[in-house]
Parts: sequence; C-alpha cells; structure tokens
Amino acid sequence: MNYQQTLDWMFAQLPMYQREGKTAFKKDLTNTLVLSKELNFPEKKFKSIHVGGTNGKGSTSHMLASILQEAGYKVGLYTSPHLKNFTERIRINGIEISEKKVSSFIEKHKDFLEIQRLSFFEMTVGLAFDYFAEEKVDIAIIEVGLGGRLDSTNIITPEVSVITNIGLDHTQFLGETLPEIASEKAGIIKNKIPVVIGEEQEAVKSVFIAKADESKAPIYFASDDDKSYKTDLLGDYQQKNTKTAVAAIKKLTGFKISIENIENGLLNVVKSTNLKGRWQILQEHPKVICDTAHNKDGLSIVLDQLKKETFKRVHFVLGVVSDKKLEEVLPLFPKEAAYYFCKPAIPRGMSEVVLRENAKEFGLIGKKYSSVEVAYKNALLNANQGDIIYVGGSTFVVAEII
Repeated sequence: MNYQQTLDWMFAQLPMYQREGKTAFKKDLTNTLVLSKELNFPEKKFKSIHVGGTNGKGSTSHMLASILQEAGYKVGLYTSPHLKNFTERIRINGIEISEKKVSSFIEKHKDFLEIQRLSFFEMTVGLAFDYFAEEKVDIAIIEVGLGGRLDSTNIITPEVSVITNIGLDHTQFLGETLPEIASEKAGIIKNKIPVVIGEEQEAVKSVFIAKADESKAPIYFASDDDKSYKTDLLGDYQQKNTKTAVAAIKKLTGFKISIENIENGLLNVVKSTNLKGRWQILQEHPKVICDTAHNKDGLSIVLDQLKKETFKRVHFVLGVVSDKKLEEVLPLFPKEAAYYFCKPAIPRGMSEVVLRENAKEFGLIGKKYSSVEVAYKNALLNANQGDIIYVGGSTFVVAEII
C-alpha cells in the first residue's frame, strides 16, 4: 500500500475515537500490551515524560519538547489528534515522521493488527513508540489520548508524570463529576515517579494526593510557583501551561537543562515544534483568530480573552462534535455576535441544523452552512476591517481552515 492507501485502511477499517466517538473507546490495555510484545517492548528503550489532563496537555507537551530541544537533546513528541496531517502526531525535534515510515510499519505488521483487531489509536501509539526506540531519542514527551488509567499510552514508566488540570470533558467515558474524572486521569501516576499537577483545584486535590501517597510518588503543584514565564504561544491561558512545563523540567533528573534553555524553549515553541491552533492569528483586518478549545473550561478562558481584544463586532465560525453537551458551552458565547454555524467534516460532527436550533434557544442567532469552508468564506465577506472573526468550537473546525 502507498501512504494514502495506508491511511485509508487505518481510518476506515478500524474504530477510531476521532471519527466515531464512544464506540471506538476501549477500556482495556490488553491490546496495547500485546502489540508492545510484538514490537519487542519499544517503550522500555527510551525515557519519557507522560502528560495528561483535560486542557493544556498539548501545549504543555510542546513546551516540554521545545525546552529539551534547546538543551540539545533528541526529543520525541507524541500528541493527538492531528490538525492537517496524520504525521503531525509523531515528531522528533519538530520533524514529522515520514509517510514512508508510516506505510512500512503498517505493511510489516498488518496481519497482526488485523488479527488482534487493534484500534486506530492503539496502532498509532505502537508506531510512535517503535519509531522513537528505533531512532534512539534521548527522551519522548507522550501526551495521553483520553483519560489516563486505561489510555493506550499508559504502558510507559516515565521519568515524570504531568496532569495539567481537570475539567468536565468526555464525561461519557470518564465520569460525570470532577473527582471521577480526576481518578481516571490520576491513573498515570506511577510507583515512586514524581508527579506534577498543573492547577491546584480544591474539588480534586485530595484525589491526586491520595493516589500519589498510595504510589509513594512525590507530588508537586505547579500553581504554587508565583513566577511568570514568557512564551511565543499566544493566549493568557498559556501562563498556567508554562508553569506546569517548568515544574516538570525541574523534577526531571539526569538531564542538563539551564535556566536559559527553559527561557529560550518557552519562547520558541512554535518554531521548535510547529504547534498550531492555539490562539493562532491567521490574518489582520479583519483579525482572524482560531483556537482548538472545545470544552467548558477551555472555551471560558478563550472567550474571556476575546473580550480583551479591540473590535467593532465579533463573527463566530462555530462547529462542534455530536456528543458535545451544548447546554454547558453555548451559554458562554455572547448574544450580540454574528454566528456562522457549520459541521466539521468528520462522521461525528454535529449537524449545522441541530447546532443552529440549539444555539437559538440561548439567544445566539446566525446562519447555517454546509461546511466549515463555506461558513468561513461568508464570515470573511461580511466582516469589516475593524471586526474579529473567531473560528473554533472543535479541533476539527480549526483543522479545516489553517
């Protein structure tokens, strides 16, 4: 199979959360462990930092990678989902895995993958770990996909575990309350491995402390740091992520990382890792901002930041996935804005008709469009020079316009 045929096989044949939602979620590590054995346990051949949480884990992972690259290390970075190309998920020093590597890995193990009925996510984790081991990275930053305890990435024993924060997201898998979700996320805390918690939240603090005590894992709260750090990632919310990344670096032993490495790493995240979609400004006049925030906590922060901008009117190009709890997120949006409702081009994208009707109940008025592209084009046509266009609601909406 060529690269496109390989991707088509991976995407179409096997269940995948990004496409299908709940039916693709497996509460079991058995498949991942079987694949690890088949690949000769690649995750044991490189050091790692494991990054989980509800919001900010992607940005924090990229910050960690950038700092370690500044210090001269060969750094693997595994994140999900991708925005434009599948290869974005697996990088070494900012360079994406080659299409040839993806194809050859699948071709070599295709029979095994089919027999074991491995999910898209499981095989992608196996590919990443195999690649990092083969390329002999000094360390890899591994972002949790969903949850923690039963996430496919949770077969690693990292140098440091990181949990950014806890919010209400993916409740159909992880639990309906913050403590329930925290308990799942805390599943990445390992025996005697230091764990850094990004935000000290009263509702879940005791969950993390109890799990850390049980695991004899030293626990640190990054929000205790009163120093602020500069980063090239725009968005006020990145201040929390910088503190989390710095705290994790300080708990990392066996690596030589200077204060200058930390400062330069935080200032060069985009350049070093090619991160996109975090308060990314696509143009000026009208100013276009896109952000991948997609749950209540994340959207609250970016919408608060939007209020600080100078503008005559805001135009929202808005799309969400079908399992989104609209009653939690729609009240966050301003009623006086113009709305362009659209459906992201994935099977579990919510119909623009359904989104528009629900939005109307919260006083959000706008038109519906058959695609993100058409909605965005109309927003550009209607916006004046002094207006702002915000594109978001879902990672998949942002992916279609950057």
